[in-house]
Amino acid sequence: MQRFTDERDQNTQDEIWLVEHPPVFTQGQAGKAEHILMPGDIPVVQVDRGGQVTYHGPGQQVIYLLLNIKRRKLGVRHLVTAMENAVVGLLANYEITAYPKPDAPGV
Repeated sequence: MQRFTDERDQNTQDEIWLVEHPPVFTQGQAGKAEHILMPGDIPVVQVDRGGQVTYHGPGQQVIYLLLNIKRRKLGVRHLVTAMENAVVGLLANYEITAYPKPDAPGV
């Protein structure tokens, strides 16, 4: 993903990746080492996203939007809000109640 981002230019098409990770903790810019109490054999990977610590593992589907937000004239907050609203709408189709929290991005 980092290589894709580093090598893209204004003409590179946007992509959506659907992946499943082996067990891993990703530690965002707000994450601290003391937030990971007992990782065991699970690797901890520093990433350049916002947020704290997130676990990803088998059975969990992760979607990455690899978008040129400047080309699309989107701000980060606008994109995150749009993604939150899309997830809330999708879950509502399955009669699952979900909502975003203004002080904690995500659903």
